[in-house]
Amino acid sequence: MTTNIWEKFDKSIDTKALKEDAAKSAEQGDYPEVSHGTYEVKIEKLELVESKSGKPMLSCWMQILDGEYKGQRLFYNQVMHVGFGVSKALEFLQALDSGVDVQFENFKQFTDMVMDVHEAIDGVTEYAVEYGEEKGYNTFEIVDVFDAQ
Repeated sequence: MTTNIWEKFDKSIDTKALKEDAAKSAEQGDYPEVSHGTYEVKIEKLELVESKSGKPMLSCWMQILDGEYKGQRLFYNQVMHVGFGVSKALEFLQALDSGVDVQFENFKQFTDMVMDVHEAIDGVTEYAVEYGEEKGYNTFEIVDVFDAQ
């Protein structure tokens, strides 16, 4: 009697443990939540996008490079429809120390400038980011800038 591939997998893999692991993963998400702290990161993605509510938003994906959370990401999102949001986004971009003149004139200019910043730092600069919380919101502060290894 021939065994099909699925029966072969059922015999070679502990499906009961796999089912329990899948249920646990569904409860916790794919990765454990990154605790607040300081992490060495590289900027993986940096762009101006539209938020779920339809507002302009600076989005930055930072990949953690070492430690317990190596390979996981921190996500910085700053909605920019009011002056405070624009100010916070500019502050974050200036801290990346890209050499690009960081300023806001309009959204077309801003998105081009964000692309220039990402191009200037991509693969050559890494950061120490302090990831915290204030008033229920995640906070991100660039505390050190260094050459990529």
